[in-house]
Amino acid sequence: MHVQIVRFQLKDMSEKEYAAISVELAPAFAEVPGLDSKIWLADASTGTFGGVYCWSDRAAMEEFAKSELFNAVMTHPNLTNITSTDFTVMDSPTRVTLGALVAG
Repeated sequence: MHVQIVRFQLKDMSEKEYAAISVELAPAFAEVPGLDSKIWLADASTGTFGGVYCWSDRAAMEEFAKSELFNAVMTHPNLTNITSTDFTVMDSPTRVTLGALVAG
């Protein structure tokens, strides 16, 4: 399992508009090969939004990074200060704490 955290702020778009677009885009993310789950994030108090992506493995994340969908997010004119950070999941302790429902 591999985790990617994407964070950004909105530019010239309200939180309500972003929420509506997110609902429209969710089915496209649900079809991404190797993406076990995506948790959509919002912190209105800091204007920070994003997602936690749980991948079957790093290779799946790397393939997604080459996709039109990822490019659309990374170059979207209403998203700014975009960061993408990936992490290897520590399987043994994650299983103990039932992380991501026992790591896939």
